[in-house]
Amino acid sequence: MAAIATGKKRVNRSLSGSLSLFALLLVFGAFMVLPLIYAINNAFKPLDEIFTFPPTLFVKNPTFSNFTDLLNLLSDSWVPFSRYIFNTVFITGIGIVGHVLLASAAAYPLAKHKFPGKVFMFQVVVLSLMFTPAVTAIPNYMIMSWLGWIDTYWAVIIPAFAYSLGLYLMKQFMEQIPDALLEAAKIDGASEYRIFWSIVMPNVKPAWLTLIILLFQMLWGSDGNGYIYSEQLKTLHYAAGQIIQGGISRAGAGAAVALILMSVPITLFIFSQSRIIETMASSGMKD
Repeated sequence: MAAIATGKKRVNRSLSGSLSLFALLLVFGAFMVLPLIYAINNAFKPLDEIFTFPPTLFVKNPTFSNFTDLLNLLSDSWVPFSRYIFNTVFITGIGIVGHVLLASAAAYPLAKHKFPGKVFMFQVVVLSLMFTPAVTAIPNYMIMSWLGWIDTYWAVIIPAFAYSLGLYLMKQFMEQIPDALLEAAKIDGASEYRIFWSIVMPNVKPAWLTLIILLFQMLWGSDGNGYIYSEQLKTLHYAAGQIIQGGISRAGAGAAVALILMSVPITLFIFSQSRIIETMASSGMKD
């Protein structure tokens, strides 16, 4: 009777069904985490274990020599390693902030205003999601060349501003905000800018947190090849690639730098995951 009165359905699942589901999820989870475990162990393997065939998953004789070799290689570089770090952080930071602001500002009128060509514009955004970066590489290069931005930070940053997935994501989230809430704010005298910053942006927090993670992963792993030629403007990913291409003797240093590069996005995701889930659970609004 209680279930009928409250209108809730109680899901009954046997113990064997729960255990089977848990076992299935455990298998898939273990399969997904294997590359990460292999990369961590590989960074602490001596050269003889790295080239062992068949390759081993876990390290037998852990060593820090790979990281020592990496430091020695970086100290011999004529461009300071701190310069590569600065270039990467600058490109990533400016690209993320600029894209989140532009995508949010463009998504707001598409989601909450009516104007001629609105449907067509959004269809163009959806259509652009079908194209891979390789398709737009030549047009991007031509545009950057016309603007005189080749061999500058902006050749990598500006295309990130036009990341169409971010605009699509923000628009879909903004559509979930009740129109009644925005109309009430207008009746109280709030301007469009006040509504955007004080009402819309806080309520789409899950969207721009997710967008930050996606942009960080894309820009952090960008090497700028094809746009940046000066060594002083190269990114950390480029420096890592040069180390890895140094031959068999640098395989250990390559494994160490691969671990360092992947640890930063993973750490960001771990610290942001709980906030994204929390905001998604608490941001549901209905008319």
